[in-house]
Amino acid sequence: MKPYLVSLALGLLVGVIYALFQVRSPAPPVIALVGLLGILLGEQIPPLVRHVFHRDTVSTSWLHHQVKPHVFGELPKCAQPSNASATPSSGDRSA
Repeated sequence: MKPYLVSLALGLLVGVIYALFQVRSPAPPVIALVGLLGILLGEQIPPLVRHVFHRDTVSTSWLHHQVKPHVFGELPKCAQPSNASATPSSGDRSA
């Protein structure tokens, strides 16, 4: 939530600076932003349809794990490989 608040605060600051210099903002019009929102939400329709027709017997919150991170800006995280075999222990030294 903090990055969103920082982004909003910085946007407001830049907007005030633009107003003081009487410069028109290069931001896209609201209609373009609504279109981008439509694209973002439309990307969720095919996975939603797949989830409805191919539902697993044990299903966790698909909305929480698939839609929420993508729509609200968090990128999906990949599984980290275990580092158990990456570092040899000190007792495994050969002479």
